[in-house]
Amino acid sequence: MPVSPRTDVERVLVVTAHPDDVDFGAAGTVASWVDAGIHVAYCICTSGDAGGFDDTPRAEMGPLREAEQRAAAKEVGVDDVTFLGYPDGRLIVDIPLRRDISREIRRVRPQRVLTQSPEIWWNRIGASHPDHRAAGEAALAAVYPDARNPFAHPQLLADEGLEAWTVSEMWLMGAPEERTNHVVDVTESFPKKVASLRAHVSQTAHRTDLEELLRGVGGTVARRFDLPAGRVAEAFQVVTIG
Repeated sequence: MPVSPRTDVERVLVVTAHPDDVDFGAAGTVASWVDAGIHVAYCICTSGDAGGFDDTPRAEMGPLREAEQRAAAKEVGVDDVTFLGYPDGRLIVDIPLRRDISREIRRVRPQRVLTQSPEIWWNRIGASHPDHRAAGEAALAAVYPDARNPFAHPQLLADEGLEAWTVSEMWLMGAPEERTNHVVDVTESFPKKVASLRAHVSQTAHRTDLEELLRGVGGTVARRFDLPAGRVAEAFQVVTIG
């Protein structure tokens, strides 16, 4: 059943596994939030050092993709971008990752966290990369119970002065279709989504059909939610955290 997300959100934290994940899954939505005056911050768990489609030396790929993500973030109005530096392709849910995401939650103090679904979407397995699922599961654990519990990761308070913070809402991208319960019409912000993905040159330069691909995917989502013809949309599983 469709849900009605909070309307009083002032800050959002986005947690993803790789550079470009948020741009493929939610850049149109993020752009609309920024346009509405919401502060959005990115927390990227890896630097994407295992990505790319050419002979770029591996030692250069991580810094290159970080620079691309910062450029992509600017296209949608985001300038608060943090990289946690975990190895691409080997992300696992452990206490250090939960702590590091909790740190960002306590720093940003968001009412909403947007992350990746920890579930496998069997009909679209590419959305369920193991790193994606690990980032989503760790973000969920950081939202509940870690970031809100003053006794979890005590060094965050003792050494860094970061007080506990309660997040009340999560948005999951890449969730199985039967889980999605909210759609965002991103037709107006679609050009910013395209621009953000074009900034990821190492990942998208080989796609001469990038805009058509994105419009096709977004159009399919819009039709599934009965939006008017010609609209483009992004869909999410919205979860209220008690």
